Amino acid sequence: MNSTDFSSLKLRSDLLQNLKSLAYTEMTPVQALSLPDILEGKDVIGQGKTGSGKTAAFGLGLLERLDVQRLRIQALVLCPTRELADQVAKEIRKLARSIHNIKVLTLCGGMPFGPQAGSLDHGAHIIIGTPGRIEDHLKRGTLKLNNVHTLVLDEADRMLEMGFQDTLETIIKQTPEHRQTLLFSATFPKQIKKIANSIMLDPVMVKAPSLHDNSIIKQHFYTTSDPYRLTALRLLLQHYRSESTVIFCNTKKETQQVADALIEN
Repeated sequence: MNSTDFSSLKLRSDLLQNLKSLAYTEMTPVQALSLPDILEGKDVIGQGKTGSGKTAAFGLGLLERLDVQRLRIQALVLCPTRELADQVAKEIRKLARSIHNIKVLTLCGGMPFGPQAGSLDHGAHIIIGTPGRIEDHLKRGTLKLNNVHTLVLDEADRMLEMGFQDTLETIIKQTPEHRQTLLFSATFPKQIKKIANSIMLDPVMVKAPSLHDNSIIKQHFYTTSDPYRLTALRLLLQHYRSESTVIFCNTKKETQQVADALIEN
C-alpha cells in the first residue's frame, strides 16, 4: 500500500468507501503532509496554493471527528468570499455523502439574513461562511459556537488582506479554548504568523511543494489605452486560442461589459 493512498489513513470505513466511489485514491502533496497530523487532532498550518487539495484535507479531518447524532455546530470553516464558501460547502457535502442526515450550512453576506437564521433554528453540524456574516449572526444571538471542536481558517492570508483580522479575533473568542484549529494559506506573511501564535497550540507546519516552476510558465505583458482594451483582449484571445481562459476585472459592471463584448464578437 502506497503511503499517499487515502486507504493508508486512519479514516472511518464509510469515508474511505465514499472516497473510493469518488475515484479519490491518491492524496495530493498537501493532503499527504497534513492529514496524518489532522487526524491525530493536532493544530496544523498548511501552506498550499489554490487547487492543492486543501479542502479535502481539512474536510476529511472534521468529518472524521463529527458525531452526526449530536445536532450541534461541531465545525466552523471561515472563508474570505461567498464564492469560496460555496465551493468548500459543495466539496464537503460530496465527501460526506456516506454520512446520513448530516447538515452543512453556509452563512455568507449578500444573502438574506432571515432564511439563514431560520435554518440555524433547525440545527446544523458544520457551518461554512464569511467572517462578516458569521460575526453578524453571533451579535444577533442566532449562532452559538460553544460546541465547535474544529475551527478552519481557509485562505487566511486573503481574509487578513481584506481587513478581517478584528472580525476573526471576535469570532474565535466565541469558540471553545480546547479545539482543533486548522489554518490554510497560500502565503505566510507576518500577520499570519502573529494570528497563528495567538490561536493555535503547538501547530504542525506543512508546506506543499509547488506543482510547477517558473520555467514552464510563460508570462507576457501588454500595455494598451482605454479605448482599445476590449479590441486588444479580443485579438489576444484570437491569437493564443487557449482551451480555457480566466479574465479578471475590477468591478461587477466591468465584468459584465467584457462578457457582453466577447459574446457579441
